[in-house]
Amino acid sequence: MMMKSESFAGVGSAIASIMLLWAYFQPFFPYQLHSYFSKYSSKLVGLVYPYVEISFQEYVGDRLKRSEAYTAIESYLSTITTERAKRLKAQMGRDSDKIILSLDENEEINDEFRGVKLWWFSSKTSSNKQSFSFYPTNDDKRFYRLTFHRRHRQLINDSYLPFVIQRGKAIGVEKRQRKLYTNSSNFDYSEFKKLVWSHVPFEHPATFESIAMDPEMKRDIIQDLMKFSKSKEYYAKIGKPWKRGYLLYGPPGTGKSTMIAAMANLLDYDVYDLELTAVKDNSALRKLLLNTTSKSIIVVEDIDCSLDLSGKRKAVGASEGKEADEATKMMKGGDKEECKVTLSGLLNCIDGLWSACGGEKVIVFTTNHKDKLDPALIRRGRMDKHIELSYCGFEGFKVLAKNYLGVESHPLFEDIHQLLEEKNISPADVAESLMPKKETENQVDACLENLVKDLKECKSKREMEEEEKQMKTKEAAQVCNEQKLENGEKEPDREAKENKGD
Repeated sequence: MMMKSESFAGVGSAIASIMLLWAYFQPFFPYQLHSYFSKYSSKLVGLVYPYVEISFQEYVGDRLKRSEAYTAIESYLSTITTERAKRLKAQMGRDSDKIILSLDENEEINDEFRGVKLWWFSSKTSSNKQSFSFYPTNDDKRFYRLTFHRRHRQLINDSYLPFVIQRGKAIGVEKRQRKLYTNSSNFDYSEFKKLVWSHVPFEHPATFESIAMDPEMKRDIIQDLMKFSKSKEYYAKIGKPWKRGYLLYGPPGTGKSTMIAAMANLLDYDVYDLELTAVKDNSALRKLLLNTTSKSIIVVEDIDCSLDLSGKRKAVGASEGKEADEATKMMKGGDKEECKVTLSGLLNCIDGLWSACGGEKVIVFTTNHKDKLDPALIRRGRMDKHIELSYCGFEGFKVLAKNYLGVESHPLFEDIHQLLEEKNISPADVAESLMPKKETENQVDACLENLVKDLKECKSKREMEEEEKQMKTKEAAQVCNEQKLENGEKEPDREAKENKGD
């Protein structure tokens, strides 16, 4: 047995010597010999090299999405890095009060699992392609490499790697800092355009307890959200992607954005604020949404104002069309590329095959005018729950009075209750009236009297209904005129002017 081990040691030493000599004399041999020797030398080394290596790339496929395995491994290794690594990377944490240490590039640390020793190595490969660009490019491909003895292959594949992934995901959830993302674009002539999310810490303090709305509606929304967050198996059972859509609609100032913040704080989700007008086309939108993570809320605010998602074109005269184009260019800041996101492209991303990429996502659309949206966009199954956030009622007022003034009852509450039934006022306006403007002895009385005064100056519900009816009539007449223009008919006023000119 001793002779056998000594013979193997002698063979390994001989191979190592040959490899060393080849590395020294390699530059003096022709290229064909290089290729021939490399082919057979790798096979020869494989016979005596007892270790297996597994690489985990940071990006998979067409670099559309960061690998979940790489992210989980990164989180797992962060727990053993500070104790075992010699070279570390330091970054400042939230509010710059904590230093986060991670494994530096080209650094190796060891790990142990059930008595088996393993090695993790962090590195990156740089692309050799050269392209002319005015903007900096970053084609580095980062990866982790795991090395272990081949006799432990089954243990590593069946037990260790699942343990690392599961533990890494749990650590990531525990230590993650919730973020508020917004989409932006960086030009890169080598790859045309790279889409990125930029982010800041999400620190909005809104909760459902502080929202001014009907308590019954509030309980219903909370129950719906909590049920969704615990329904992974149920969604898999019924064959639907694990996502849910919410449409928040109502007049300005009724708390739609605050509702989104409260939803994120309740579920402990990140928020992706998607600006559709900054997206080039449907393909770019798809890539952008693929780079969102699970446990997130994807928000499109004022979707009726973001894009013309109806696919219709307004027919205007040649001169008027030219003037409109010039005005549009000026508003957009010159000759920037026009956004080409279509209704069908948006629907495919939120409810098509691509919507199944990733899970546990909430999609929220907000609008002030629900009737202006295409029915296909807000049907059940896409926007599963429609939530109307209307003007402030008495129950909502009591929440605001407690938040801003710390009172739950007052002699003026009855007058305010009666006025709220007659007048339309948004929760934002009520909050502004209740906010103390200066330090006084009777601060609560002053704020409530100020609200009563503002309520008396508000328009009544009947007046608001009349204004809405007139606005709808005006919009209907405008649509009728546009349809006449599409059919080649002339507006009465224009026809009269043309006849007068003749």
